[in-house]
Amino acid sequence: MEVVNEVMPTDRQRFAEMMEPGPDGPIYMVNLLRFKAAAEYEDGRKTDLSGRAAYNLYGQAVSRIIQDYDGEIVFVGDVTFLSLGQVEDLWDEVAIAKYPNRGALFAMSSSPEWQAAAVHRSAGLAGQLNIETVGGFFS
Repeated sequence: MEVVNEVMPTDRQRFAEMMEPGPDGPIYMVNLLRFKAAAEYEDGRKTDLSGRAAYNLYGQAVSRIIQDYDGEIVFVGDVTFLSLGQVEDLWDEVAIAKYPNRGALFAMSSSPEWQAAAVHRSAGLAGQLNIETVGGFFS
């Protein structure tokens, strides 16, 4: 299995699919995050922030913005150990966010507030996987 971490979608078909209605009911986005050692802002600004610290600025903003779209941050935690399977490198952090539907996620990530916060996201992330999930315990 090949794994490719990305900061922004590069597959046009997948981007188009993200704009489709998606499953009924709430979705849970599992975010597997890899941070840069040092933040790198696209506008070239100087910073002493680590990638994680820059991403945390984004995370703090999103924890407020997501509420305007009836979403919530469900879980954030550091990856500490791989107990099953094999990957070349582990991710640094896992975050799970709940949205009422895929449209709410798309609307939030298209908003001016999110776009303003996203400069810290791209400065801090080396890459990530976003996995849409539905259901609940043993659904």
